[in-house]
Amino acid sequence: MADPYSELGVAKGANEKEIKSAYRKLAKELHPDKNKDNPAASERFSNVTKAYDLLMDKDKRAQFDRGEIDAEGNPTAPFGFGGGSGGTYSQGAPGSGQFDFGNGGMDFGDIFEGLFGGGGAGSGNRGGQQRRAPPPKGANVNYRLKVEFVAAATLDKQRITLEDGKSVDLSLPKGVEEGTQMRLTGKGRQGPGGNGDAIITVHIKPHPFYERDGNNVRLELPITLKEAVEGAKVKVPTVDGPVMVSVPAGSDSGKTLRLKGKGFTPKTGNRGDQLVTLMIHVPEDDKALKDFVKDWSDGENPRSFMGV
Repeated sequence: MADPYSELGVAKGANEKEIKSAYRKLAKELHPDKNKDNPAASERFSNVTKAYDLLMDKDKRAQFDRGEIDAEGNPTAPFGFGGGSGGTYSQGAPGSGQFDFGNGGMDFGDIFEGLFGGGGAGSGNRGGQQRRAPPPKGANVNYRLKVEFVAAATLDKQRITLEDGKSVDLSLPKGVEEGTQMRLTGKGRQGPGGNGDAIITVHIKPHPFYERDGNNVRLELPITLKEAVEGAKVKVPTVDGPVMVSVPAGSDSGKTLRLKGKGFTPKTGNRGDQLVTLMIHVPEDDKALKDFVKDWSDGENPRSFMGV
């Protein structure tokens, strides 16, 4: 991956909303479940996810924009050579791709003293005190947590197994959405200055018949012609379990019913709703129905409002 901005197709100054929107669109197109016979799409999906993770991490994005790390998160100039103020960094285990950059300048006196055993003019000794960089923490470890759609809506606890083999039960936060990140302090790799963190990125699995619309959940519900004409009580699936709903007599396809409080929970405010759109199901080969409509007409043109 050469550049996370071009990978997502966004400008360098793109805000979080634009980045999320671009990622969602690409993730939907490239998701491995939809491209099982297309390895190139799976590879692109991986690169798009890496780009999204980097740009949604404010610290890493700033480091990339300053040229301190590349698109993979690896340092481009470990000791700050080539302009700007230097920075200390710690690298995780080979291949981890995790780096923590410090904010202060590098004390080169300490480096030269370690290399040459010196303690002279280059030792950085000021008034008997040496300015030393604090010991680096261990590398952060990134995890991707795949969460079922219903579990995300109901905020069910999730279990994740960490790199050390230990399992942790996580409470999903209110407002959870695709790309939400959670940090487990001290659950990363060990280092002289303490453990790094575990960074967990949430990926919500698509559902066969639910769709998310903000904090609401949308569902297309098939009903029979008889239920639409006469009205009926029907069982409707929701993220909280099935409920009985009254279908009004004379319902058309496209009529939407609202079930309060059956959606996602935002960070603040009340839980969203489930929006149930009725879709009249007409059987393909029903002789009795064909005989009924053969000589029947209500005399109306349902397309008249379209001017046809």
